[in-house]
Amino acid sequence: MTRTPETPLPSPKECRRLREAQSLSQADVAAALGVTRATVRSWENGRTTPRGTNRDAYVRLLTGAQKVTPHQENPAPALVGAATGPVQASPGRAEPAPEPPSETPPASELAPEPDPELGPDPAPGPEPELGSELSPEAEPEPLSPSLTPDQAFDALYAFCAPALVRQTYLLTGRRELARESVECAFQLAWYRWPEVAMDRDPAGWVRATAHEFALSPWHRLRPRHRNPEPPPAAPADRALLDVLLQLPPVYRRTLLLYDGVGLDLPETAAETEASTPAAANRLLHAREAVATRLPELAEPKELHRRLAEVASAERLHAAKPTTVRWGGEQRARHWTRAAIAFTVVLIGATTLTLRTAPDHYEPPLAPGATVHGVPPRVAPGPLSAEQLALRAKLKGETVSGPERLVPEAG
Repeated sequence: MTRTPETPLPSPKECRRLREAQSLSQADVAAALGVTRATVRSWENGRTTPRGTNRDAYVRLLTGAQKVTPHQENPAPALVGAATGPVQASPGRAEPAPEPPSETPPASELAPEPDPELGPDPAPGPEPELGSELSPEAEPEPLSPSLTPDQAFDALYAFCAPALVRQTYLLTGRRELARESVECAFQLAWYRWPEVAMDRDPAGWVRATAHEFALSPWHRLRPRHRNPEPPPAAPADRALLDVLLQLPPVYRRTLLLYDGVGLDLPETAAETEASTPAAANRLLHAREAVATRLPELAEPKELHRRLAEVASAERLHAAKPTTVRWGGEQRARHWTRAAIAFTVVLIGATTLTLRTAPDHYEPPLAPGATVHGVPPRVAPGPLSAEQLALRAKLKGETVSGPERLVPEAG
């Protein structure tokens, strides 16, 4: 049996050039081929390549054999998914069932979406989505190798931080903790920037770090986190946030990643460090708990929309990237100095021990032994009659002593 040779595919840079030559955005190509925008981005980055019918259609589209009319982007506000793909169910994204889905898209096809706005204005319009507000002109492209580390970090921060703060707020219900978690995650990313910059999904790396910091149980020991913060003003938002905070942290995170952020089940399981069946069970139990308290949110699409609205209702602004980088550098200096001081103290203690410790073997003293055969020492007592007479006689003698001892003159 012979296999039909695949259609020759241009290089990733050439694919991007051909797309731009036809004035098409990645969203246009994704809509024409029936795939996600993240998939097209991964093709142009060279992380994955199209196969089968998608490969043929992609080549025809780039060479002009298939015409596509550029479409207008949905101006829905960016709420939760700045570090994820689109919100609507894409081909291959299966809903969890008692048995976990067997076919899921590769993790490389789920790339983050940008969030250029710090927060949406509450105005009537299309339903808010967990993908970001993104026009063809503002569509993020892979970071150029010519960017300096500062510029690359600032681009990643502007791309992820605003929506990541909203995600963390849904996880914790605390505004200050959400901002602090995101800042600490980016400070750690700046400290490990070579590792993060080479990661296949830097936005996912930062998101996982921020979520883990926000859900740390050690925050309960902090005085300012003992009292709850004011809840959202809207009763519906307050009810949904209350239901979310009553879920176990791992269930809450699974629900947010899948129904809020838009990750697929394998990606959700990997980020929560669980197996795919375990993540599916957690998701089902979390959905059941939400539907029990709020029956109108039993539909996943409606739950997704309401999560976006609750996140958008709060004006959560992230700090400037320069401030975050400066804070990360200050923290690194602090810990470096602390490590140096600890090392100096350790060396000093070691030196003092070596100087004062004995340099030769000193045998220990033998334990005491009982000596037998020695009569016990008699305590003094009253004198007998003979002793008293002897003492009186000695006292009565001359000063020079007894007569027998006095020399006589010759």
